[in-house]
Amino acid sequence: MAYRLAGSGEPLLLLHGIGATKDDFSELIPRLAEHFEVLAVDLPGHGSSPMLEVRPTVAAITDAIIADLDARGLDRVHVLGNSLGGRIALEMATRGRALSVVALSPSGLGLPPERVFQGGLMTAARIANKLRNPLIERMSRNVVGRTALTAGLRALPWRASRRESLSVKGGFAEAEGCWSMLWDAILWDVPIGMPRITCPVTLAQGVLDMVASAQTVRYTPLIPGARFVPLPYAGHAPQSDTPDTIVELVRRTAARAHATT
Repeated sequence: MAYRLAGSGEPLLLLHGIGATKDDFSELIPRLAEHFEVLAVDLPGHGSSPMLEVRPTVAAITDAIIADLDARGLDRVHVLGNSLGGRIALEMATRGRALSVVALSPSGLGLPPERVFQGGLMTAARIANKLRNPLIERMSRNVVGRTALTAGLRALPWRASRRESLSVKGGFAEAEGCWSMLWDAILWDVPIGMPRITCPVTLAQGVLDMVASAQTVRYTPLIPGARFVPLPYAGHAPQSDTPDTIVELVRRTAARAHATT
């Protein structure tokens, strides 16, 4: 899979949500690289990463990520994930491959009506971005266009950078694996094994998240020692809504990993 590497120190893996790419973390990467060796990945079928040859379930995507980490000689890593990326981060933790996890609005615990609603939103985003794909590059050059591209995912979309807004081009607009991933990794996903997690976990969700409803806090009683943090003035993908808070959450959660070893 395609990675962007930056910084030095302990490895920190960044996992984006469905319909995005590693560029969704583009403004966070330099800040995180001051403290970690950052590996930002394009999930299968998104950005520059090819589709999987099997159904893109959470388990299969996690298998692919772990295989890439093995190839890089990496065992356990800190993980920051958003939405589906947060769900995959928790799956890695159940397998003992995470040193610590910060999961921003992780998918997986939606009730049936919430899953239908979330699926409808993702479908609308896919269709809308495919239709405006020829305009996305031009839209990303000004604040009005960037706001239109990231509205709904961010609570303060006008703060999104050009690279962050272009994430929808390699994601919702052009991702080959978008439909199958929506079906297999989100709508039909049922998390198991959460009580097996032994690393520090911080669950965070924007209070203005209109996509994932109350899914995040439902993980708290399932994961031993997990902490839930609400993010004021933040949406479903809060990377540019509250960047300083996210960096601090990652640092503090990583520090908890050292305190328990």
